Amino acid sequence: MPGAGTLRADFGASVVVALVALPLCVGVAVASGVPAELGLVTGVVGGLVTGWFRGSSLQVSGPAAGLTVLVYEAVQAYGVRVLGALVCAAGVVQLGMGALRLGRWFRAISVAVVQGMLAGIGLVLISGQLYALGDVAAPGRTLDKLAGLVRLGGQLDWAAVALGAGTIAVTVGWRRLPAGAARAVPGALAGVAAATAVSAVFALPVAKVEVTGVLATIAPPGSAELAALWSPGALATVLALALIASAETLFSAAAVDRLHEGPRTDYDRELVGQGVGNTLCGLLGALPMTAVIVRSAANVEAGARTRAARVLHGLWLLLFAVLLPQTLEVVPLAALAGVLLHAGWKLLPVRAVRALWDSHRGEAVVLVVTAAAIVATDLFDGVLVGLGLAVAKSAWETSHVHIETVVEPGPDGEVLRVRVLGHATFLRLPRLLDALEALPGGRPVHLDLNGLRHLDHACLTALEAWERQHAGAVRTPVGALDGPAGGGVRGPGGVGTADRAGPADAGGEDLPGPG
Repeated sequence: MPGAGTLRADFGASVVVALVALPLCVGVAVASGVPAELGLVTGVVGGLVTGWFRGSSLQVSGPAAGLTVLVYEAVQAYGVRVLGALVCAAGVVQLGMGALRLGRWFRAISVAVVQGMLAGIGLVLISGQLYALGDVAAPGRTLDKLAGLVRLGGQLDWAAVALGAGTIAVTVGWRRLPAGAARAVPGALAGVAAATAVSAVFALPVAKVEVTGVLATIAPPGSAELAALWSPGALATVLALALIASAETLFSAAAVDRLHEGPRTDYDRELVGQGVGNTLCGLLGALPMTAVIVRSAANVEAGARTRAARVLHGLWLLLFAVLLPQTLEVVPLAALAGVLLHAGWKLLPVRAVRALWDSHRGEAVVLVVTAAAIVATDLFDGVLVGLGLAVAKSAWETSHVHIETVVEPGPDGEVLRVRVLGHATFLRLPRLLDALEALPGGRPVHLDLNGLRHLDHACLTALEAWERQHAGAVRTPVGALDGPAGGGVRGPGGVGTADRAGPADAGGEDLPGPG
């Protein structure tokens, strides 16, 4: 049983996390194109349900800005009612991945792809919330939003812009206040409260949050909504929700583990907990959830020690959703846009891009291309582009081939021994063949592949063809031509021979790697 000190610490941390989560839950819901109450429902499930699981003791779950873009696209394509079915199916996929113990494999995803995904989400989020900041209807596609920014100035409601800008200023400046009672209030909540107060005092005619009540917004998916899942587009959305939510959760877990000295995250259990939570969110027709680093870091910084803090935070959100939802009707949408603009900006890894460019330029290219692909297409396709580029980059870097040549005495005269070392893949085949064609003539050639750690079929076939083309009437008596498929070139561990006339020579050629 936890002691009184632990309970006191968890209670205080839960209040702080609930205050941090409240504006984000509402803001993410509004930006996703669904009723504000659904964001609170997801926050409640993230605390009261997922919070009980033993995957990560201090990580806090709820609606996340990282899924806003995908959810908005799904709502526009299928409607709010089908969103519940999509989220429920994504939760089932997460349960399956957790049961199969696939959680640890998410750590194999390139960090550059993840950072590029977050950067792309941040750019899409910012491009949309700039319109919401000025109470202007935004175009549907991200590229259209970016193109419309040049004409946006003449459409803005400047009173709304002032409220949103003020919210950002308070949010950013709040952490610079001296330690005290004021610092206990999260900056985002303080910014929204200040903008709401100014709007009420001056009776500004700006758009406000629309509230219909929690019970009125909960709509479990029916048979028609479940039937919509079988379209290829819906299945792709389900897969994207499951993979992106899981990746964000587990990367957040790794970050949170570095913030405290308590038990480390069990990735598979955490994935199961997220799957249960998203399945329930889907059955309630709510937003998808993921672990959120902002709330999780606030939980750790506030002194939380056990899972009780995140469970209690869900209880406080539930009480607010049931007892005080009408208070949201006085909140300007521009203030929530300010909160999300700040969240979107924090998703942009500006420093990471600069550091990667100085140390690993290939990784920086993957990051930038992933972000650009998300902006140009959509989240799912953009991430696929990033993953494909990361795999191609790794294959290119590992397929490094080195050729060494040396003249050796043979029974019938001198022989040019050519040793091929490294990884011979189709990516290096043109350079490998160019190097072989450039070998000096005049002597028989002994092609030695013992130094290869990998030889793919394309290179093997090409080397066999090269050997046949350059075979003469006289062969060196070193080994038999018993390579694969009866050819004269053997794979790693074997030796083949080929004759080629040419002058004596010795040296080496390194087929250069990337850059």
